[in-house]
Amino acid sequence: MRAFQLAYDGTGYRGFQRQPHGETVEDTLFDALAALDVELVDGVPPGYAAAGRTDAGVSARAQTVAFEAPAWLTPRAFNGELPADIRAWAYDDADEFHATYDATERAYRYFRYGPGSELDADRAAAACEQLSGAHDFHNFTPDETGTERDLSASVERDEAFLVFEFRAGGFARQLVRRLVSAIVAVASDERDLSFLDRALADAPLTGGDGIAPAAPEPLVLLDVRYPGLDFTVDETAAASARAVFDRRRRERLAGARVAGTLVPDGDG
Repeated sequence: MRAFQLAYDGTGYRGFQRQPHGETVEDTLFDALAALDVELVDGVPPGYAAAGRTDAGVSARAQTVAFEAPAWLTPRAFNGELPADIRAWAYDDADEFHATYDATERAYRYFRYGPGSELDADRAAAACEQLSGAHDFHNFTPDETGTERDLSASVERDEAFLVFEFRAGGFARQLVRRLVSAIVAVASDERDLSFLDRALADAPLTGGDGIAPAAPEPLVLLDVRYPGLDFTVDETAAASARAVFDRRRRERLAGARVAGTLVPDGDG
């Protein structure tokens, strides 16, 4: 069994998990393996599993997939058939391993634009502290089971952004994005901290108190931890990933400047 760590820009995909309609990251992985003549059974490599199922628009730095792979399939070989916005960059081998169930911690990072005049970092930090710990997060996910989690939530101010980080053994659907929405509501003074007590209580939130998920594009699956695995970085593959995503970073910075020039200046 070989495990690969993948970085991908998810903004152009319909999510990670393959589905009947729309291009997904998983579809693209399987297409690349087919092009490389790696054994597939009904389109899937034997023993295949993934660390998480990121939503449409969500990106990853260390998504982990594992399957029965030939010894020659290194990250750089994998990248030979992958598009530039998906890069394998590290790998490790294990006899008995499941990428989903053997993960002991997953970490997500969310970038929320909001200058200090809009979002108060101290209020955001107080909300993160209140949400941290073991809770039933049934009001933060559409899932009906698996809603109890032991969460670590934190936030830092980085210029005009609040950068949130969430760590837990696993995450229910949309949990991170709804946590961000709730924290931002507190940070903007739209809600007070007592709202979080209600959200963590047994009673369901209804009507206008329901928590909608924040936008997916600022969310990144940052890290996945496995005991006993020691990933080897393929330096050539990692250099390719750095070059690809640094180029995308510069393109988006330029795009932000262009968008800024389109805003009327109010002088008539």
